[in-house]
Amino acid sequence: MHLPASALPLDISISPNSNGLPGIEELRKIVGASMTVGLILAVLALIVAAIVWALGSNSSNPHLAGRGKLGVLVALGAAIACGASVTLVNFFWNVGQRV
Repeated sequence: MHLPASALPLDISISPNSNGLPGIEELRKIVGASMTVGLILAVLALIVAAIVWALGSNSSNPHLAGRGKLGVLVALGAAIACGASVTLVNFFWNVGQRV
């Protein structure tokens, strides 16, 4: 069944509502705490990976050094993702509003 184009609503504007559900403030606190834990774990992973990289380089073990390098890159990527997550969500929200 097809509806004629004139029967479809043309002006729908829905935006996020910060007071629509109970517990939004607590959810914001939980998300903020999760971001903090993620950043702390990324720094810990960076330190461990750097130590593995150093041990692999000093012991002439290319496999261990390679794993350490990969760990450093993964830890840096995780830190960037945690730190930029709010900005990325806001950016894509704004892009989606223009579509």
